[in-house]
Amino acid sequence: MVTGATGNVGTSVVTALARDPEVGSVLGLARRRPKLWTEGVRWETVDLSEPASSGPLRDLLRGADAVVHLAWRFQPTHDPVVTWQSNVLGSIRVFEAAADAGVPALVHASSVGAYSPGPKEEPGVDEQWPTNGWPDAAYCREKAYLERVLDTFELRHPEIRVVRMRPGFLFKESAASEQRRIFAGRYVPGGLFRPDLLPFVPDLEGLRFQVLHTDDAAEAYRLAVLGDARGAFNLTADSVTDARQLAELFGARVVRVPRALVRTALAAAWQAHAVPASPHLFDAVLRLPVLDSTRAHEVLGWRPVHTAAEALTAFLKGVRQGAGEDTAPLAGKRVG
Repeated sequence: MVTGATGNVGTSVVTALARDPEVGSVLGLARRRPKLWTEGVRWETVDLSEPASSGPLRDLLRGADAVVHLAWRFQPTHDPVVTWQSNVLGSIRVFEAAADAGVPALVHASSVGAYSPGPKEEPGVDEQWPTNGWPDAAYCREKAYLERVLDTFELRHPEIRVVRMRPGFLFKESAASEQRRIFAGRYVPGGLFRPDLLPFVPDLEGLRFQVLHTDDAAEAYRLAVLGDARGAFNLTADSVTDARQLAELFGARVVRVPRALVRTALAAAWQAHAVPASPHLFDAVLRLPVLDSTRAHEVLGWRPVHTAAEALTAFLKGVRQGAGEDTAPLAGKRVG
C-alpha cells in the first residue's frame, strides 16, 4: 500500500512497484481518486487528517506486505495546525494502523528537511546527523517530529522493519506544475522560467542544495520494499547545486545578493499572501546540510540514473509547458 500515491513521489513509486514482477498488487491511497490508470494498481480514497480514517486504514492494510507512507500536505503555510493534523497526526494513524494490521514493513518518506543545520561542503553528513530540523519552519518541524515518533515506534514494534528515506529536493517534468503552485503560487507564469528572462541568478550565502529525479527516488523505495534493509537512507544525485550551476542552466550570470534583502522581500510577499512559500522555509533551505548517500549505494544497491542537472532541466521544461498528470495534485496547467 502506498499513501499519497497521486503526488510527485507517489505516482513514480506506484509505477515502479507495479512494473516489478515480484509485486502482486499495489493499493494506492489518496484524498481524491485519480483519473490516472496504471496496470496492477487499484485506488482507494482516505483522508488521513480525519480521526475516523484509522478504522478504514486498518482494514485496507490487512494482508499487505509493506506500506510506503508518502502522504504530505505543504499548504496552507499560514495555518500550520492544518498541516500538523494531516502530516503528523495522519502519519501516526498510518503507523498505528500498520502495527494493528500486522504489516511487516513500513517505508516512511522523511526528508533532508528533518536534519539539523549542518555543513554545506562535500562529502556531506551521513544518516547519524541529528534530525532536529529547523524549528521555525513547519515542514522541517513536522518531519523532525515524526523521526522521534518512529524512534518510539521501532522500540515498541521491533517485529516491523522500518525504513526512513531522506531525499534531497525531488523533481520530474510531470510534477512541475504542482511544485510551481506550491512554492511560487498558481498564477506565476511558467514562461518566466526562460533563460532570456533571467539575466542573473542570485548568489546567496548558504545556497547549496541537492536534487534528485523523482523516478530515481522511486527506485530506492522499490528496493527498500523488496529487500530486507532497515534504518535511514540519504538519497541524492551526483552533485551539489549552487548559484553557479543554476546560472549555467539559464545561461545567466551570477550576482551576489544579500540574504537579508531576499528574505525581507519574501516575508513581505508571504504576509500579503502573494506567494505560498514562507520565509521560514527559506531560512531552513539555506541551513540544510549536504548529504552523503553512501549507505544507500552500499546497503540498498541503489544508484541514481539521472544527474542533478537532468532533474532540474526536466522540472524547468515541465514548468514552461504546464506539464502534469491525471491526478488532483499533479494536474497540469500552463500560465502565461
